[in-house]
Amino acid sequence: MSRPIATAGPEAERVLPQRTALAGTAVVLLVAVVGLTWAKWAPYTERTRALLATREWPGTNILQSGADDGSALRRGWDFTLAYGTAVWKALLVALVVAALLDALVPRRWLVRTLSGQTSTRSSLAGGLLSLPGMMCTCCTAPLTVSMRRAGVPRSAAIAFWWGNPVLNPAVLGFLLILAPWQWVALRALAGVALVFGVASLIGAAADRRAARRVDPALLPAAAGPAAQAQEAAEAVPLHRLPGRFLRCLVRLAAVLVPEYLLVVFAVGMLGPWLSPALSAGSAGVLTVMMAALVGAVLVLPTGGEIPILLGLAAAGASAGVLGALLVVLPTVSLPSAVLVGRALGWGTTAVAVGSVVVTGVLAGGLLVLLS
Repeated sequence: MSRPIATAGPEAERVLPQRTALAGTAVVLLVAVVGLTWAKWAPYTERTRALLATREWPGTNILQSGADDGSALRRGWDFTLAYGTAVWKALLVALVVAALLDALVPRRWLVRTLSGQTSTRSSLAGGLLSLPGMMCTCCTAPLTVSMRRAGVPRSAAIAFWWGNPVLNPAVLGFLLILAPWQWVALRALAGVALVFGVASLIGAAADRRAARRVDPALLPAAAGPAAQAQEAAEAVPLHRLPGRFLRCLVRLAAVLVPEYLLVVFAVGMLGPWLSPALSAGSAGVLTVMMAALVGAVLVLPTGGEIPILLGLAAAGASAGVLGALLVVLPTVSLPSAVLVGRALGWGTTAVAVGSVVVTGVLAGGLLVLLS
């Protein structure tokens, strides 16, 4: 008889038989591979071939969507439509995989995979897991939320959240084709520092604070033979797993998608007032800080920072501003911070966003030295 294994989700008190858990984990991996091939790997392979042939980025700057219209509501709608058209495939894959994680993968397995003896090892595990995803910061959010619901350490969850966009291998390849080598080196260096260093520090500090707030008397006692027998009796039957998955998917979509659309719409309305801060020619610290702060608000699809940076460079923007935006624009955004805020903790999320801004300012200074 298979040993039952506890799992996360709306029925966290239920357990999965071990064979069912193994099959569920295989389903999650298969769906992730098929979904990423459809939404990311195949399109980016074709884009790389096109860039090698033309040396020009296809399409336009998404921040210019609706910029010529005088209505703020129209600008918000046009931007939301343009952004949604660019990311809907990746967002759909992220929601489905996140719901499958919730429903089919035992919590203990996920935590064991992404937890290390130290926060550095946890961030290393989360960062390495993020590399095949190649998702933008918002599309990564549902998976980050599911990880935290399962009890994955914050250091691993933050590393996964950041690693997808800032260390995206495809975008690094696009930059290598279109941009100066200094941009590529700076992006990779800052990304490694954030994902494998800063995420570890933030997660360790947040987990220590959370541990101090936990009353040991409230922790569950170790399961005895009677509890194990009850778990075996309550094991989730195989025929109930599809319904379990659908409930997880509806719960995630009902909470995250409306928040996502509302905040993206608001960013679209504010775009014309925010964008001028990105094009300043001054290399002063205050100018670079302002650009980094604005970059942390704006939301872009994967690789959407490339036409912005190339346009700003052609218009004479300073190396400091370019360096800051090279790091901040892909890594965080206001919508993604709102989506992960409850899962990571609002204080931890604010520290994470602030750390990306500071890293962006430092990167701007470094690019000034390299230029």
